[in-house]
Amino acid sequence: MNHYFTDNRHLAENRKEISFRFWCITYSFISDNGVFSKDNIDFGTKVFLDTLLKREEMGNRILDVGCGYGPIGIIVKKTYPDKLVEMVDVNPRAVLLAKENAQRNNVDVYAHESNIYEQVEGKDYTDILTNPPIRAGKSVIYKIFEEAYERLCKGGSLWVVIRKQQGANSAVKKINEIFGNCDIVNKEKGYFILRAKKY
Repeated sequence: MNHYFTDNRHLAENRKEISFRFWCITYSFISDNGVFSKDNIDFGTKVFLDTLLKREEMGNRILDVGCGYGPIGIIVKKTYPDKLVEMVDVNPRAVLLAKENAQRNNVDVYAHESNIYEQVEGKDYTDILTNPPIRAGKSVIYKIFEEAYERLCKGGSLWVVIRKQQGANSAVKKINEIFGNCDIVNKEKGYFILRAKKY
């Protein structure tokens, strides 16, 4: 099976345009076979964005881990153009789409391939955002949480969206073990938005 968190460039292309209206702005995204939520912007992403951008607590250096074709990082950048936004994904097709979608929506982000943080150089991010690849398994998801701690500056935050039935409660426990804190900042239709702060 060809998962969206692998190198699946050999898959046949089936590009499609997704129109997504958020906060009075209509965004245009190109998706394709082999990327997460290829037919529409998933509900978890909508809840995540709404929660993140209403709080206005994010700092100036943001990393989107597992960016897919780019909606989270691109919309954050569009909302706060002065913030630096970096986006990474292990899937080369997703990264190419994220770059194309950034251009389509007239935002300047840095999108590149990375297996979690392997090709990430910064260690001073104010915020790390992730809609983690649940199908990749707990070992991958927990690695995203664990290594986020060392990539964040003091006072920085890890933000996660995860469904209750896909392990939200165990994610809270794991993040608490790593950070010493984990707040459930929002719940909507089974989706939990989690925030942990590095003190």
